[in-house]
Amino acid sequence: MKKPLLQSSATLAVLLTVLVGCAVNPVTGKKEVMLVSEGQELAMGAESDPAVIAQMGLYPDKKIQAFINEKGKQMGAISHRPELTYQFRVVDTPVINAFAIPGGYVYFTRGIMAHFNNEAQFAGVLGHEIGHITARHSARQQTNSILGQVGLMGAMIASPRLAQFGQQASQGLQLLFLKFGRDDESQADGLGVDYSSQIGYDASQMADFFQTLAREQEAKGGAAIPDFLSTHPNPADRFATVHQEADQWQQKHGSPKLAVNRDQYLHLIDGLVYGEDPKQGFVENSIFYHPELKFRFPIPAGWKSQNSPSQFQMADPTGKALLVLLPAPGATPEEAAQAVLKQLNLQATDSRRTTINGFPALVFTADQVQQDPQTGQQVAGVRVLGHIIQDGKSLYAFMGVAAPADFPAFAPQFSNVAQGFARLTEPDKLNRKPERIHIQKLRLRSNLRQALLAQGTPENRLEELAILNGMQLNDQVNAGSLIKVVRR
Repeated sequence: MKKPLLQSSATLAVLLTVLVGCAVNPVTGKKEVMLVSEGQELAMGAESDPAVIAQMGLYPDKKIQAFINEKGKQMGAISHRPELTYQFRVVDTPVINAFAIPGGYVYFTRGIMAHFNNEAQFAGVLGHEIGHITARHSARQQTNSILGQVGLMGAMIASPRLAQFGQQASQGLQLLFLKFGRDDESQADGLGVDYSSQIGYDASQMADFFQTLAREQEAKGGAAIPDFLSTHPNPADRFATVHQEADQWQQKHGSPKLAVNRDQYLHLIDGLVYGEDPKQGFVENSIFYHPELKFRFPIPAGWKSQNSPSQFQMADPTGKALLVLLPAPGATPEEAAQAVLKQLNLQATDSRRTTINGFPALVFTADQVQQDPQTGQQVAGVRVLGHIIQDGKSLYAFMGVAAPADFPAFAPQFSNVAQGFARLTEPDKLNRKPERIHIQKLRLRSNLRQALLAQGTPENRLEELAILNGMQLNDQVNAGSLIKVVRR
C-alpha cells in the first residue's frame, strides 16, 4: 500500500537529517547520527557552566581544586579527545554527586569528595565523567531529543487531537532523555577503568565506591543518588563488571603496579566541610536561619525543603503547592515585583504596600495565564501569592504557587511564612559552625565501631560514619591507620 504523503514526507525529513548529521564517535570510531556539532557542544558548556556555579557555588579549597586540576589535565591528555580544554570544578553542596556537561566541564560536589576514601576511587569516577564527554553522550542525548521532537511534530500535524497535548508530550520527551541510558553508563564505566588505569590508579577501587553509594542510598531510604548509579545496570552486576574490566586491563598490560593512595587522599580532605554548611542557611525545628544574611522565617509543618545558594524551596508533601524564596532585582519593592512578574510571565491581579516586622514590603497576587486546549480561552494555569521584602539594599521574593483550585487553601500558609520573615539575632544561630571531616590516626588496633566510639562518635551516627569511611563497623582497623571522624 502506498504511504500517505504526510508520513512519507516526515520519514524523508528524518532520513535527510540522519544523512546530514552523521559523525564519527571519538571513542568507538563508528559513524552515528549526531545533530550537535563539536562547536555547539563547546557553546552549550560555556553557557551552562555559569548557571551551574550560580546554582551550587564553588567550594573554596585551593589544595583540593589544584589536585582535581592536576589529575583532570593528566587524564584529559590521554583520553579520546585530548584537544578539548577540560574544566574541573568542586561545587559547594553536600549532595553526593559528580557530573559532566558538554564541552569538557566536569563537576565534583564536596559531598562526593567527602565519601571517597582514596585517590583511586576519585580517579575512577573522574574517568567515568570524562568518558561521558569523550563518547559524546550528552550530544547523543540532545540528538535523541531533537529526533523525538521531529517525530512528535509529525504526529501533531497528523492528529489535531494529539496537538492539544503537544506541550505535555514535549516535556515528557525531555524527561525521557534527561539521564544517560544503561549502555552509555556501561561505556563510561569502561572508559573510567581505562583512563584511571592509564594514569596509574587501581580501577577496581571505583567498583568498591559503587558499594559505598549503594549503602548511602539504602541508609536514606532509597533517596536519589548520583546519575551514574541511578536507573542503570544493577549495582551488584556493575560492581562485578568493573572489577572484571580492571583485572583484564591489568592482565593485558602486564600487571603493572597501580596506586590506591589512601592516606594521601585522606590528608587532602582533612578539614573538608561535611553536610550542610550553616553559613548558607540551615533548618532547625521548622525554622530557616541564614546567619550571613541575618534573617529567619518559619517553614509550614510537614513541608519538605531544599536549600541552594540561589534559592530556598519549600513544598507541600502532597505536591500541590510550592513556596520559593529567591533574591529579587531592583532598588524598590515595586521594581522588584515588576521584574519578577516579567521574568515568570505573570499577570498581577492586585498589589499593595505594607511592612513586615519593620521591613518595607509589597504583596501581590498574580496568574500565569495559559490557553485552555478545549475552549481556546485564556485561563490561569497557576496562581501566585508574592511577597517582596526589602532589607537595606537587598530585596527578597517569597513566591507561593498553587493551582487556582488549591490556591485558597494554601494562601494563608504562604502568607504566614512571609509574615514570619524577621531579623536573626540569636548568637547561637549567627555563630553556628559547620561540621568538618577530621582525619585521626589510631593508636590501638580495634574494630571500626570501637574506634569511632573512642573518638566521640554518638551511637546513632555510627553507621553513617562507617559508610563515610567505606567500611563495616566490625572491620578491623590497625594501630597507625587513618579514619575519618566528623565534628564541629
